[in-house]
Amino acid sequence: MGEFVSSERDGAVAVVTIANPPVNALSARLLEELEAELVALDEDGDVRAIVVRGAGEKAFVAGADISEFPKLREAPAAGGGSAGGIQRLGARLDSARTPTIAAIHGYCLGGGLELAMACDLRVAAEDSQLGQPEIKLGLIPGGGGTQRLPRLVGHGRALLLNLTGDPISGLQAYEWGLVERVVPAVELMDAALGLGHTLAERSPHAVGAVKRLAAETRDVPLAEGMTREAEGFARCLASEDGQEGVAAFLEKRKPSFSGR
Repeated sequence: MGEFVSSERDGAVAVVTIANPPVNALSARLLEELEAELVALDEDGDVRAIVVRGAGEKAFVAGADISEFPKLREAPAAGGGSAGGIQRLGARLDSARTPTIAAIHGYCLGGGLELAMACDLRVAAEDSQLGQPEIKLGLIPGGGGTQRLPRLVGHGRALLLNLTGDPISGLQAYEWGLVERVVPAVELMDAALGLGHTLAERSPHAVGAVKRLAAETRDVPLAEGMTREAEGFARCLASEDGQEGVAAFLEKRKPSFSGR
């Protein structure tokens, strides 16, 4: 637990809450706390899924802490401030074994959207607002807005969001493929937790394998990706979880996965 980040358990699902009123802006300190908490949860064998949420009614995260920006002129571009912190956190989440779900309500802008895109899956309230408004400050996104965003919504739509700085609703974000599920605001946490519990029932070994393949083969030729998928399938089949899953299916019972 930290000044800005806390977590609680709902069975095998951990809920991480970002709290920095009024709009949960991402300060450098907050990002350090968030990374430490997520790494610790990923290393906890009892945690099978993680939901990331923002406290309060206004925002998931409405962006970086702009008051820190003047100091960034003195920091190396690749490592200083919120941009570098979000990029490091995204790399951590890409390599984590535990799937992460962003539960998006209210404003999800700038660094907030980049944080959400660094999570594996996104569930959004219909009336949430998602966007990359950095252009309105004479800046560009620095935590993945020009890189993760086009991989999710395509080149043209990413340019539209990055060049105008205007947000889109959670419903439109779902239609564009930016979020995987959209629900009424009052149902957001139930939907995110429900998805988390579904993932928690799956084999941690297989979930980790899917995550690694998704991250490592995103830009490789199809033939290479297929080869690596086949290799991953063979490793899963030989694992304890793979053997348990097959046995449970044949014996018509629910599997009990260990993560090995």
